Amino acid sequence: MKYSERISKKLNDLLEKNYDAEKGYVLAKDKIERPSLETYFRNMANQRNKFGRELKKEILEYGQLPNKDGSIRGSLHRAWMNLTSALDSNENERMLKEVERGEKASLEDYDEVLKEEDLKLFPSTKAILEQHRKAIANALQTADSYEEMVS
Repeated sequence: MKYSERISKKLNDLLEKNYDAEKGYVLAKDKIERPSLETYFRNMANQRNKFGRELKKEILEYGQLPNKDGSIRGSLHRAWMNLTSALDSNENERMLKEVERGEKASLEDYDEVLKEEDLKLFPSTKAILEQHRKAIANALQTADSYEEMVS
């Protein structure tokens, strides 16, 4: 596999995860009725949409084509969110727990790409991934704070 294809594959994997996260946040926003959480989920969906646009641009810089949709795993996770929210009496708490789970997985995915030593990223690509990672870590902390409030 060529160098640019290898990097693009990693970036496309992150892109898919951002598509999944965006859809998950939209689902969470639609499932709850607390205005502060709706705003948080909407803002996070918008942020993940922005991350997706940035990743698409980087993938194109490597001369490859970006993926157009999320993953099967993400679709299954959203189905799980739908099912569990129907069964759980505290939907706000349940949605926040699912968001936290997804954000922890996102952090791991970003860490994996950023720590891969033989993957020589453009400095601009590395900076974007580091910004995304920092924002995801902040979103995780915010979700944790909200969860404490609704518990």
